[in-house]
This record gives sequence, C-alpha cells and structure tokens, in this order.
Amino acid sequence: MPREITGFSNPLVKQVRALRDKKHRRIDGRFLAEGLRILTEALDSGVAPEMLWRTADSADHPLVKRLEAAVTNAGGDVFITSADILAKLSGKDNPGSVIGVYAEFLTPLDALDRGAADIWIVAQSLRDPGNLGTILRTGDAVGAGGLILVDDCTDPFSVEAVRASMGAIFTQSVSVSRWEEFIVWLRAAPGQLVGTSLNTPTDYRSARYTSPTFILIGNEAQGLPSDYERQCDLLVKMPMRGRADSLNAAVATAVMAYEVLNQQRPEGD
Repeated sequence: MPREITGFSNPLVKQVRALRDKKHRRIDGRFLAEGLRILTEALDSGVAPEMLWRTADSADHPLVKRLEAAVTNAGGDVFITSADILAKLSGKDNPGSVIGVYAEFLTPLDALDRGAADIWIVAQSLRDPGNLGTILRTGDAVGAGGLILVDDCTDPFSVEAVRASMGAIFTQSVSVSRWEEFIVWLRAAPGQLVGTSLNTPTDYRSARYTSPTFILIGNEAQGLPSDYERQCDLLVKMPMRGRADSLNAAVATAVMAYEVLNQQRPEGD
C-alpha cells in the first residue's frame, strides 16, 4: 500500500533529496528521475523505479497507475506526498507529479556488443550535464548502441543529465573508461574512430564512414587533445560560415550522428 509522507523533516525525504549530490549517489548507488514522461520511458524500457513518489491528485492518471503497479509488483515502495516536497526532492519548482528513485547502472566496456549498432558515441571530458543528456537523446534518435564516457566526464546520473536525456538514459548503454582502456578495447575489433576537430581540411560530409562508427566528441572548451586526434582513423570538421569557430558539443554530436546515419541507412529508409 502507498505510504503518505507530509513532513519535510522525514528521514526518507532527506535521504532521497541527498541523491541530487554526486557523492551521495555514489554511496547509495541510486539516482533520481522526474516527470511522467521520463518514468514512462523507463518503464517501457523494462526499468521500474525502486521508489515512486507521487502527489495525491495524480492517483487516477492511467500512466501513474501503471507505474504504481509496476513498482508494487517489483517489491518497491510508493509514497504519496505534496508538490512542495516533490520540488524539494528534485530541486525544480515544477517537477511534475512523479519522481522515481532508480538503481544506477553502467555497462562495463568489455560487455558492449559493438556489432549491435552501426553508430556509437564517445565523449571525452564532457563537463556539461545538459550536453550529456542531450547527446544521450541524440543517440537514442539515431539508434546508437550507446555512449562511452572517456576520462573525467560529468555524472550521467545527475538530475540535470537525466532530465535532458528525456528518458534516453534508460535506452542507451552507458560506459565509463579512461582513454588508454578505451583505445585498447576499440582496436581489439572492427570500429572506425572519427574525431571532430578544427585541425583537418576534411569536411564531415565528404568523409566516408564505415560501420561501426565511433563518433568522438571532445571537451566543450578545449576539444580533443592532440594525441587523441592522432589516434583517430579520421578527423572531420564542420564548416563555420559565421563568426563562431565551433558548435556546441551536443549540437556537433547530432550533426555528425545524422550524417553517419544518412550514409549507412538503406536507401528509402
């Protein structure tokens, strides 16, 4: 049966609210997702929250009923609370009518099946959680196999990254590795590593991409380190017709991913 929680000082409220902090997520091994759309996307991907927090006035919504049933059947907990407490949990003034608490999940690099998709996305030292979440969403849109985070990237399970992913955190494999580990894994089997860089004359549309293509995006401010560029099979750049010298990392990823998709998909698809 759902349990009602009305007090801000309730220990569970404090415990869940602490998941907004990376240190507590690492200790607890869980993260927050908010909003009916994202939680439904997760459920459609076969993932139910360990905890479901909802407002009383959402009880009759069919999707909320479905979520509640899934949580109960999986042995999880359902809590009824106020919109103010939901806002405190998420740190957002209008978090929606539901919040879920999920177990963190990362896919070990060696467990990735590179043959499962034609496109993979690799991000190096990505700092902005909004960019990371948007890149996950792009990966889902083009049918990418997943996102490999290289070196010190922002946390994919932060509230901001999960929110920006619009549910793609649950549909895309996410792996974390150091560059040295990634490049050894990559070279152990087929895979074309394509880096985006200003240090090349090759236009991204004139290049030929082979499957599986690993699209490598660098840090938002510095781009890719020069030694990482030298280890790419191909470096490409996008033309800048205005005063900007580069695109936002998430935008560049989307442009590249759709160019690779357009080259690799069957005609008429």
